[in-house]
Amino acid sequence: MSSGFAALCLLLLRTGALGFGLLPGKSLNHQEITEKAILNSTLQVCRALAQADGTDFTFPPFTAKAVAVACGEPQSCKSFRRAIIFIVLRNIRVDIRHALNASFHFDDEMFVQGRKIITEGILAVKASNKQENFEAARQKLGEILHPLQDFYSHSNWVELGNKLPNSNLIRSDTSIGNIADKSRATCRNCDGDDCRNNILGDIIEEKVLTSGYFGIGPFFSSKPKGKCSHGGALDQTSNVEPKGGISKDTFSSSHGHLHTDAANLAIAATSGLMEDIRGAAGDRPFLQMLGISKGSSKALCFVIDTTGSMSDDIAAVRTVTSSIINSKVGTEDEPSVYILVSFNDPDFGPLIKTTDPNVFKSAINSLSAAGGGDEGELSLSGLQLALTGAPSNSEVFLFTDAPAKDKRLKSTVIALIERTQTVVNFMISESTVLNRRKRSDDTKIRPRIAASDAQLYRDLAQASGGLAIEVTKNELSVATSIITESSSSSLVTLLQAARSPGKTDTFSFLVDETVTNLRVYITAHSLAFTLTGPTGQSQQISERTGSLITASQSVGNFKTLQLKRQVGLWKIKMVSSNPYTLMVIGQSAIDFLFDFVEASQGPLTGYDALDSRPRAGVNGSLLVSLTGSDSATVTEVALVKSSGSEEIKGVVEPQGGGSFLVHVDMMPSVEFVVRVKGQESVAPGAPLIVFQRQSSTNFRASNLTVMADSDSILVPGTPFSVPFSVMTTGVGGNFTIRATNNRQFNSTSPTNLFLETGSSANDTVTLSAPLNTPSGSDVTLIIEVEAPGGGDTNYVVLRFSILNTVTDFTPPVCELLSLQSNCSDICSLSMWELSVQVTDGAEGTGVERVSLRQGNGTMNTSLTAGKANITLVSYSSSCCSPDVELLVVDRVGNVASCFYSVRKSPTTAVVSLSTRAVQSFLLCFSITILGLSLPF
Repeated sequence: MSSGFAALCLLLLRTGALGFGLLPGKSLNHQEITEKAILNSTLQVCRALAQADGTDFTFPPFTAKAVAVACGEPQSCKSFRRAIIFIVLRNIRVDIRHALNASFHFDDEMFVQGRKIITEGILAVKASNKQENFEAARQKLGEILHPLQDFYSHSNWVELGNKLPNSNLIRSDTSIGNIADKSRATCRNCDGDDCRNNILGDIIEEKVLTSGYFGIGPFFSSKPKGKCSHGGALDQTSNVEPKGGISKDTFSSSHGHLHTDAANLAIAATSGLMEDIRGAAGDRPFLQMLGISKGSSKALCFVIDTTGSMSDDIAAVRTVTSSIINSKVGTEDEPSVYILVSFNDPDFGPLIKTTDPNVFKSAINSLSAAGGGDEGELSLSGLQLALTGAPSNSEVFLFTDAPAKDKRLKSTVIALIERTQTVVNFMISESTVLNRRKRSDDTKIRPRIAASDAQLYRDLAQASGGLAIEVTKNELSVATSIITESSSSSLVTLLQAARSPGKTDTFSFLVDETVTNLRVYITAHSLAFTLTGPTGQSQQISERTGSLITASQSVGNFKTLQLKRQVGLWKIKMVSSNPYTLMVIGQSAIDFLFDFVEASQGPLTGYDALDSRPRAGVNGSLLVSLTGSDSATVTEVALVKSSGSEEIKGVVEPQGGGSFLVHVDMMPSVEFVVRVKGQESVAPGAPLIVFQRQSSTNFRASNLTVMADSDSILVPGTPFSVPFSVMTTGVGGNFTIRATNNRQFNSTSPTNLFLETGSSANDTVTLSAPLNTPSGSDVTLIIEVEAPGGGDTNYVVLRFSILNTVTDFTPPVCELLSLQSNCSDICSLSMWELSVQVTDGAEGTGVERVSLRQGNGTMNTSLTAGKANITLVSYSSSCCSPDVELLVVDRVGNVASCFYSVRKSPTTAVVSLSTRAVQSFLLCFSITILGLSLPF
């Protein structure tokens, strides 16, 4: 075992990993197992990076906040927590949507089929990471962790006496084991409720793999003669001889006496799979997949009109880009990713996505304004592309001086805004406030954008919680200051509201002790307001500075206020007959995440995250998670109607780990925002901090239910079917169907479906990716359904990974050519060196990367002239660093770890990383963990 894995064992020993104070007899579930494995893997990576930098690393408590802080990236706390929740919910979804598919659970001796799900998924995760499509990688990772974990509970791997996980579950080029023939009996009846000895002796002695059969209600089919059952009250096969079961899901399961062993193996296997993915991705991309990055977790995303009249706007974007990059690179406010999409007519895109600020600056500098001539541009097409390419919870800035030519995409864009909870700000120059010259003829005056065209941008901004800023081109550079402010880390929304038509209204917002840099953003034409602070002091709009406002600025329809920091309840009275928007933001570590969830309608209980709008007029649920504090708790969650102050409060049920399940009696059919109130205990005996946060995004429910599910891997050149269903509880008739995708792939779909009230209908969308589509790309499909008359819409948003057929499943191989040392007792005066030949086989895809996983020496690589797939590696080091571990990755992500040492007796070892990982994790777990349990 290398020192890297030994260090991980030490880490687990010191932190009590997986002991976590569980009450005796209480079981762990998929959620807890997955979260703890992610935290373990993250700490292992961060510790390695700290060692490489020569810095100390302190083992923290096992919470997302503490781990992000230990990794030196506290500003990533929210995005790290978001990634964990996303992966966990995808894991749980397998039990809800594939409850009776034996392959996803290794039931019914479906070993080959179960492993195929895992290995194909691993390939997709690795390819997605390579293309920096981290959300697609997270999605597939969650799906494959479920069957991997189920193997140890549902098969007899534990009963066979195995103390290590089955490393062949994550490799498709090896044997899973000696699988029982379909005709071979594997079990006998249990002795009443005692099932300890129901697996046949010859199965145990010959190390034959089997798993329990499972069947429910109308889905029940008789199991083969003599086979084991899963067991439990739901499993009808357990009442057919041989009776009983072998499941180790909980302590009360048929083989619950082995539950702890199964749990330990499942955790070890999960961590081993994560290590394999880490090896293929590299440490920094692996952390990015998990939401941890240097600098801010936010993206800097621009969508820019490049037609002829936009020269001034592009120049302003260049200026603000340079300002952000020059002032924030290397700080905690540095954007984690930079995204650029250009549009005009008839083109839009491509999407440029990079983590390199210089690449982004070069892309901005290369933009030029040309062409045009008609009124509209493809602004919504460019925005759709940005929304599907940017991380969730991003902020997008769209620059244009023209109306949208593709207004038909409005509902599609709103669907993506709701699903990604992304804020969209529109920087509209000149067109809505001044006449501009027609692009094709400077002697003609271009008419102003029609009111409906300008309103489209305002509607989209309001739906996202963003701003529609309308200025002259001369004023644009001043208005772009909002971009610099919004790129700050840890921004939270205290209040977001809009009134259209305008009316006099009073809004309140709570400022707590953790909030700093308090700002108010207002968009309006002709508005008055009165601001009242917590102590009762007031200030009018006419007073630019005073007792409450330290600075203010107005440009076009946009006003920004910097407020003095005063803890307590503030009020602002808005007076205007014109439409206006109001937003209050600040900086604070404490924030919240949430998903709309729905109780399972299938045989297993649980909640599934929605990919669509929740159902209107009936009860609903949200899963809320706090970020930035391990001591904060939620006291109230309310759905506040966007058009007024009416609210629907929910019932809050703590779930542990900073998560809360919230039930509301009725989901409103009008637009609403989510407001969370809570309190934090800073120290024993200290006053509680009472806080309030609000979602930026506006949501609405629907009387339509749209559901779709499909294999999440799309193969280029092969038609890909996505079945979907539509149900209505509202009006019946002909429903319009629109299916769009962000990659412009060829697709076929129905244009309408006829439904009667209370009925449902099914159909299919078919996609086809071109053969040259790169592996690791992804595609987002939006299926929209519109009720007759257009009064109600719903959608489902699906993301699919694209994976070309892979034939190389074998890791690269290291061959030691020479190892020489003159090490003495004074290590600093002596050196050692080695030479290694790395190959990927004649049929391999070739070695892509050789890196140092361990070692402080100097490594050089070179390709062997005239020989394909052969890389020579030379390494030299002081004898004070006697170990080296080479990480070798081929072009499809197969990973090998090659370990060498000159400690006293020079030794060499070459081991597959995936095998080494699970062995090392389990060795550590078997020493440190007692009383652990896991329901799968």
